[in-house]
Amino acid sequence: MVEWCLPQDIDLEGVEFKSMASGSHKIQSDFIYFRKGPFFGLACFANMPVESELERGARMKSVGILSPSYTLLYRYMHFLENQVRHQLETPGHYSHLAAFYEDKKGVLHAGPGRGSSLPPVYWLPSIHRYMYPEMKFFGEQILILWKFALLRKRILIFSPPPVGVVCYRVYCCCCLANVSLPGIGGTIPESKPFFYVNVADIESLEVEMSYVACTTEKIFEEKRELYDVYVDNQNVKTHHDHLQPLLKINSADREKYRRLNEQRQMLLYSQELEEDYNPCEEDLFVLFFLEQNNRIFQTLLEVSASQDKTLTAEHARGMGLDPQGDRSFLTDLLEAYGIDVMLVIDNPCCP
Repeated sequence: MVEWCLPQDIDLEGVEFKSMASGSHKIQSDFIYFRKGPFFGLACFANMPVESELERGARMKSVGILSPSYTLLYRYMHFLENQVRHQLETPGHYSHLAAFYEDKKGVLHAGPGRGSSLPPVYWLPSIHRYMYPEMKFFGEQILILWKFALLRKRILIFSPPPVGVVCYRVYCCCCLANVSLPGIGGTIPESKPFFYVNVADIESLEVEMSYVACTTEKIFEEKRELYDVYVDNQNVKTHHDHLQPLLKINSADREKYRRLNEQRQMLLYSQELEEDYNPCEEDLFVLFFLEQNNRIFQTLLEVSASQDKTLTAEHARGMGLDPQGDRSFLTDLLEAYGIDVMLVIDNPCCP
């Protein structure tokens, strides 16, 4: 139940299920990012044993906030962690929360697309330490997720609690699809981070063309109509036959992964040389895929503007793709983004 909120007239239906992940009763603390209509939320959860039969030996609460954008929510994580502990120890005292609201409050306009049509803004230094471990968690599979993210597929990540770190994986996947070239993406749905979802979100997910989300509820795996790509631990799978070729790691993928790790090693080495230098692995990760995406679309736009509009194996290699292994990906990419070029990478015998 929602025991307290400000402002009191805001629609919070279902938010109690979003701010406590299913299975959280098994852990001591967690944090959770979620989406509520056009807004994004961050809640901190804590679980404290109590000697009370009425509360069945445990008191569990979440304290959360809503905002039109998710990019600055992390700033209030420390406050929320302190407040949820305070609410467990001295229930019913809301003066700190009321003062916080009065200090930070903004007007939440529930207009169409508010909060979802914002340009990509990257989370800032306090989460850098999470970013690379989460990328590394996927290993080479990150290149498979990259392709699905660029094609704006519906990606669902399953994990048991704690779910906070999995919310960062959702963010990672959204970063994979960044493109900074003008005129790209007008015909394709934007990649939306839904963060944590549960069975109460099924109706809203049914109408989404593209999203990245995570869940702690295994039942979602059976609801294939809700997703294109399902990630369980490091296992990336799809039930769509036409997407199966994208699950195979090819030589160009391995080369990209090698370069990414090489750049990271150079970053760590420069950190050792300069003690004051604070490496930013998130920037490295974001820029690596941004540059990769820009290179692909720059080439595709140039070919589509040329006279014969022919995309060759040489073009594919120039974009950092495998002419044969990435043929299916390229075909889907051209269709998804409405780019008018002719693919002539047909004969596997050709070098």
